[in-house]
Amino acid sequence: MSEREKKVRIFLRKWHRDIGFFIAGLTIIYAISGVAVNHIDDWNPSYTITTEMLQADTIPRALWGEQKIDSIVVAHLKLEKPKEVFWESDEKIRLFYEQETIDFNLATGELAIETTKGKPVLKEVNFLHLNKPKKVWTWVADIFAVLLAFLAISGVIMVKGKNGFGGKGKWIFIAGILIPVIFWILYLD
Repeated sequence: MSEREKKVRIFLRKWHRDIGFFIAGLTIIYAISGVAVNHIDDWNPSYTITTEMLQADTIPRALWGEQKIDSIVVAHLKLEKPKEVFWESDEKIRLFYEQETIDFNLATGELAIETTKGKPVLKEVNFLHLNKPKKVWTWVADIFAVLLAFLAISGVIMVKGKNGFGGKGKWIFIAGILIPVIFWILYLD
């Protein structure tokens, strides 16, 4: 091994080690969030949603045509003024609050109160992983991706011999590329 190759290896080892330590925490956060978000069809990774069904008195049909019917409903149910109101049909109204949605059927008096609460830690981690903040966080995520690429490349070329890229390393590397390629082919429509 030449002196130049030795210096490159020492340089790569130092930077590989230090960058690895630097991004270890972020990698763990992305890993936890990645597992949570991967199962979004099975559960909501960021929120716990509960629904409570209640029965209230109906609102007389004569009032349904009133211009202020949403105010009448709010007063009738003894609620605060909602952030927003949506009419699902002639007899169903949906009231939106900060962490609640209330569905009220004027004809039957059926009341469904849906409460949404953020899951501690997971909500915030998923918020970052899915890049909801945009702006500066996009740069953080891009730098993280570049540093991961550096770790992958430096890791591949750092080890020499039978365990390095020239030996069994190339086969493990190819397997790592083939897995997403195979799934891409299988799920290609």
